[in-house]
Amino acid sequence: MGKDISSFPLPEIEEEHDTMSGEVKEIFEERSIEVDHEFASVVSSLNREQRYAYDKILSYVDNGNGTAFFVDGPGGTEKTFLYKALLAKVCSEGKIAVATATSGVAASILPGGRTAHSRFKISLGIQGGVCNFTKQSEITKLLRMASLILWDEVSMTKRQAIEALDKSLRDIMEKPDLPFGGKMIVFGGDFRQVLPVVRKGTRAQIINATLRKSYLWENMQKLRLVRNMRAQLDPWFSKYLLRIENGTEETVKDDYVKIPDEICVPYTGVESDIDNLIDRVFPMLATHLSNSDYITSRAIFSTRNENIDDINMRLIE
Repeated sequence: MGKDISSFPLPEIEEEHDTMSGEVKEIFEERSIEVDHEFASVVSSLNREQRYAYDKILSYVDNGNGTAFFVDGPGGTEKTFLYKALLAKVCSEGKIAVATATSGVAASILPGGRTAHSRFKISLGIQGGVCNFTKQSEITKLLRMASLILWDEVSMTKRQAIEALDKSLRDIMEKPDLPFGGKMIVFGGDFRQVLPVVRKGTRAQIINATLRKSYLWENMQKLRLVRNMRAQLDPWFSKYLLRIENGTEETVKDDYVKIPDEICVPYTGVESDIDNLIDRVFPMLATHLSNSDYITSRAIFSTRNENIDDINMRLIE
């Protein structure tokens, strides 16, 4: 809670049990994160766009020239793969890399990941303030030593939280004229997906809450990932999905998108429709029942519970 153990009537820690060797707890924990050597040597596995971003970011880390990057990529472009490669490379060199994300799920994927609100002590109801740590705190010492700060899924975060981090870093680094106090920071996200939640907000209010409307946006270097690694075997669907995300797909009345006939299973109202759907999604199901990759690579979704019940019964049969 920000207090020192010496403030309480507790016995002194014996040196033989003190594994931190007097190092600040936050720094000790970061240095204790195990480096995934698999990702430390995956440079050859990066595609052209990922490799460009990887080399560009590391060039700034190696030179000690702090700047802010934004990695933009739709789902499937494997941004997380790039992040893990960067974190592994920086940590393998004995440097400190702070990994955070907006959501707990995204943070759990990153080595040593924490939610940004937890790591940077950001108040949930922040409006134009600063982070809740002082110049003498342990988190300040960690951020000063960090060679790389990563914040994933930043597109879901209200810009006020990012601006609070900017103001705090300028303060603790004593560089008020440099964005984020001259620290090397990488943001990642996809504005085509979930945006910040603004209670009862209009479309304009939601957009205004995003990072793109912040004074920081123009100072960030943009890196784009376009190649969908998850859909390499189906380039047509990958391009179709990207057109929808970019808002360039042709729409009908009220901004509805028509699903192409070639990816639709027609509904005629007869009982055999469910069997036809299962056969399309799970062809030769009986032959592949023991193949976990086959089962987990496809799924049927429905917004009606009775439909799911019928599908489950047919699958069991």
